[in-house]
Amino acid sequence: MFLDMGLAIDTYIQADRRTILGLKRYAENIIASLPAGLIVVDNAFKVRSVNRSFREMLGLKNREDVSGRELEDILPLPDLRQQAQAVLAGRMALHGIEAALGEKWLRLTITGIRLEEEGEEEDLLVVVEDITELKAQTVHIEQLAFYDPLTSLPNRSLLRDRVQRVLTYSTRHKNHGAILFIDLDNFKALNDTKGHNIGDLLLIEVAKRLQGCVRSSDTVARMGGDEFVVVLEELNEDILQAVAQAQDIGEKILASLNRPFNLQGFEHYCSASIGISLFRDNEIGMDDLFRHADTAMYQAKTSGRNTLRFFDPDMQASLEARATLEADLRHALSQQQFNLFYQIQVNAANHPIGAEALLRWRHPKRGLVSPLQFIPMAEDTGLILPIGFWVLETACAQIKAWEANPLACKLQLAVNVSARQFHQPNFVEQVREVLKKTGADPTRLKLELTESVVLDNINNTVAKMHELKEIGVRFSMDDFGTGYSSLSYLTQLPFDQLKIDWSFVHNIGIKTTDAVIVQTIIGMGNSLGMEVIAEGVENKEQRDFLECNGCHAYQGYLFSKPVPIEEFEALIRMPN
Repeated sequence: MFLDMGLAIDTYIQADRRTILGLKRYAENIIASLPAGLIVVDNAFKVRSVNRSFREMLGLKNREDVSGRELEDILPLPDLRQQAQAVLAGRMALHGIEAALGEKWLRLTITGIRLEEEGEEEDLLVVVEDITELKAQTVHIEQLAFYDPLTSLPNRSLLRDRVQRVLTYSTRHKNHGAILFIDLDNFKALNDTKGHNIGDLLLIEVAKRLQGCVRSSDTVARMGGDEFVVVLEELNEDILQAVAQAQDIGEKILASLNRPFNLQGFEHYCSASIGISLFRDNEIGMDDLFRHADTAMYQAKTSGRNTLRFFDPDMQASLEARATLEADLRHALSQQQFNLFYQIQVNAANHPIGAEALLRWRHPKRGLVSPLQFIPMAEDTGLILPIGFWVLETACAQIKAWEANPLACKLQLAVNVSARQFHQPNFVEQVREVLKKTGADPTRLKLELTESVVLDNINNTVAKMHELKEIGVRFSMDDFGTGYSSLSYLTQLPFDQLKIDWSFVHNIGIKTTDAVIVQTIIGMGNSLGMEVIAEGVENKEQRDFLECNGCHAYQGYLFSKPVPIEEFEALIRMPN
């Protein structure tokens, strides 16, 4: 009886084992035939197994043994190991991870699994889907929806989205932007005489040239037909500077389109009419912006074509005035219209210790032109280089002349140096030559550099400063606190002096935060062994605050405005 029972139990166990093995093979066949690739990885990120779909997807041989290999070895994707670690550590799953592998696009799901019921360690299952075709379809759909099929430029729909983004940015950052409407002149005549195929070729080439005229952050779009739109963002906060920037790009576009086009062996000359509408801070809506630019474009058409016009008549007038001023600026140096004015610098005892040389332009018709008008223009046009050299030479000649004046012979003269001037390869040699030519004492010359100048190429800046300091020239950090002030670069740069910007000094007694900034700058300068001077000191309360906090050198209207040399020399003769 017991023998029969044992035989029955053994028969049952064998049948159950066959059932289990059959189910296992059935599950393995299902896993093998799944379209998604599967990788089972242990908690040390070693591969246990992969299915057939993964082998086919990644080009692995059917008999190639991948067990025991590193996960990144068979699936080399950035951040994959960190993502797998996160799944193990957080006992969670990561879904929808998209990554490029060569020309393929993959979508991954990573989840924890337990292969042994009693096991404490969790393994990982990585599900890999090939979404290359889906990506291509998505790109194609997006291309059809948002891009012009002929030129591949953004179409009207995407243009509106870009303009809205730029309007939002302008509202947040308070800078200007511009819309340029561009219409090709006499395009219909080309289509009528040479056919639409040649016309299409011209549109394609025009699109390429327009893209070559703008920055990567700007947008070039095709509205349809022969109309294009350029959206300029991040223009200057100052309206005149923004107008000038938009004009420069507009004129660059006109010049580019004026070059001949080779259209299947046919040489074609093209021109365009451009209308420009500036905007800032969502002051006008998008539709009005387009309308304004379109109106300005037709003004350009009626003005003879191959030109540009601004929508706002006031802008157009200011543009013409700027062009006239620029033309006058080009002759100012040769016609000796520049002068140096001098603003006194004093110590805590009100004794003169130096001066800052400030450039003034005495226009024969306009009188004194504000430096805020012509200095940025000189920077934009490159005229700052000859003008800056003249300032340096004139200042050094004055230092030499003061040697014979007992009241002025020990004064230091500060000269502002622009970024373009300082970063000339031969700037150090220029300074040496000017000092040699004038015979000025280098220790009486102080060059003022702004933070933006020194940070442009800090290693080059340090080298140049050390070269000039070796012959005695001193350096002052101008407008300190308005840029990227930090100890990390201050300790590298061999400055002798920090100049607190007038904007902080002006707010002493008005804004507590600015007073704290002033105290911090003074403490920083004193800790680094630098002299600290404050500019823009206008009243006794500001001066007393500065002195109480350790600043003992001052410049500002409390002591004197910038004056011609005769008045300055009369000023230093006065007691206190």
